[in-house]
Amino acid sequence: MRESGILMPVASVPGPFGIGTLGKGAYDFVDFLARAGQHVWQILPLSPTGFGDSPYQSCSAFAGNPYFIDFEPLCRRGLLKKQEYTGLSFGRTPCAVDYDAVRETHFAVLRRAFARFSKWYPDDYYHFCYEQGWWLEDYALFMTAKGLEGGRDYRQWPEALRMHEAGAIRELYAKHEAEVHFWKFCQYEFFTQWRALKAYANEKGVRILGDIPIYVSPDSADVWAGRELFWLDEAGLPREVAGCPPDYFSADGQLWGNPLYNWDRHESTHYDWWIKRVRFSLELYDTVRIDHFRGFDTYYAIPYGASNAREGAWRQGPGMRLWGEVLRAVPGAAIVAEDLGEMFESVRALLKETGFPGMKVLQFAFGAGPDSDHLPHNYTENCVAYPGTHDNTTLRDWWRTAHAKEKRHAREYMGLSAEEGEAEGLLRGVLQSPARLAVVPMADWLGLGKEGRINTPGTIFRGNWRWRCEADFLTPRLAKHIYMMCNRYGRA
Repeated sequence: MRESGILMPVASVPGPFGIGTLGKGAYDFVDFLARAGQHVWQILPLSPTGFGDSPYQSCSAFAGNPYFIDFEPLCRRGLLKKQEYTGLSFGRTPCAVDYDAVRETHFAVLRRAFARFSKWYPDDYYHFCYEQGWWLEDYALFMTAKGLEGGRDYRQWPEALRMHEAGAIRELYAKHEAEVHFWKFCQYEFFTQWRALKAYANEKGVRILGDIPIYVSPDSADVWAGRELFWLDEAGLPREVAGCPPDYFSADGQLWGNPLYNWDRHESTHYDWWIKRVRFSLELYDTVRIDHFRGFDTYYAIPYGASNAREGAWRQGPGMRLWGEVLRAVPGAAIVAEDLGEMFESVRALLKETGFPGMKVLQFAFGAGPDSDHLPHNYTENCVAYPGTHDNTTLRDWWRTAHAKEKRHAREYMGLSAEEGEAEGLLRGVLQSPARLAVVPMADWLGLGKEGRINTPGTIFRGNWRWRCEADFLTPRLAKHIYMMCNRYGRA
């Protein structure tokens, strides 16, 4: 079955609270998707944002972002009063997230709700804490300690706490039990709201395509409580860090700084942590995209302390040893492999052996010859086709900035014309391709320029991760246009 979907982060959903939430704006967007004949809503990681406000640098591989908690359900349950969250400042503009304002205001409101909630913890809260305790306990303790330490990186904490010693953990819980419960409460509310939204989307015929970052943040509950799973020295510092070599996005490569995995340790546990992570994700989403999938075959290791990614080296990953275990434990796992970047034949072989669909990006197609994997005539059915991803600029901006040679190739290949509109013609190429699923970023359907870009890889600046869609953009006319264009190619 040929299908289409739209990529829009939850953070970008319209709404009154400075950032997209799991409230009315998200439900309205699901309705918009259904009217537009879309079967898939692709999102970015739901995890708390970290360094550079990135959802790919989170304090937890499992926690949900408290910023996404909608206040209206808390009000209906008597945990908030309207005047406690209406009229507050959540930022200067509805079209961009102001993370400083959101951070300050959202947590102040959530703490008011928790003050009422904590008077009597309901049974289903205790059930949630028990069911999710395998990750939730360490996360809540980590966030409590981080607050006490003024937000410092955990590697700067007092030694006993930094080393996750049992005595220090007991003392932390005994002295700050209420704070530990506050962080558990935020997760309880997040997952309650998320599950309700996902159920609504599924009822409307919309499936959720979620996202797993391959790596975790160096300053995270995962590393703090599970250091044996990562390639660290005796002091807890990374021996090498993750990134990728110089490429399309950056002449210096990308220095992500995430700790690498201790794959020998993972193998000795039969990849238990990864099995839990995949199973957990497939309970949250209908399908999950695994970021930087090529890193399971060979991964790029950069010396810790390097100033850029030029000096890294390729290392051998676990390959099918990992994915064989995962697929035995989670048979039929619905996974999309982000297989972009420098490709080796061994990466292609791993992708073929797993059977996972890879990704094709039209913006990468026109700088190479007719054998480019990203030209639509070379797509297979078992792939997901994109005009661009969250790491690309919009089609309109790409056309404005592309080299003359790429534009000429695109015009000839796609039959582009000013009358149709170059961006519209490029969208046509993605939708008419053989790919079983085509996903278009919302900003491309809106015809936005560079103001609609979500992220510029290899950079840390205030424009990343901030774009928001305004409510009046999502018109019935636009939904009809999307439906007609996707239906023309058998996708609606």
